[in-house]
Amino acid sequence: MQLNNEAVKFAKQLIQDGKLKNDQGHWGQHNPDSSAENKFLDKHEIAEYGQWHLGIDKSKGEDTKGRYNFPFGDFKTVHRDGLIAAKERAAQQGYADIEKAADELLQALERKGRSRNQEATG
Repeated sequence: MQLNNEAVKFAKQLIQDGKLKNDQGHWGQHNPDSSAENKFLDKHEIAEYGQWHLGIDKSKGEDTKGRYNFPFGDFKTVHRDGLIAAKERAAQQGYADIEKAADELLQALERKGRSRNQEATG
């Protein structure tokens, strides 16, 4: 398993663009299920699907969903709870680079969320 640098860049841009959900729920409630993944793939290339995952398993075929791990969004927005789940799973499984990337993205999301809240109340 290796870090998907393209996904990190993609997530940073989404956060910068304000395409984020600073949700406090459980990732299982927001994580796209297999049906949602297949609908996305009906309209998008597998490379676009891969951008929503922080990990790449190079032992899996390039055109398979199984190649991509550690999802962080719902194909529209970056989810805070998705990044937390990715960070925790990466830590448990010993993928320090994925854990670090998820943590950095989480911090960026929280900074952006705070600045949006300040703009809304200020």
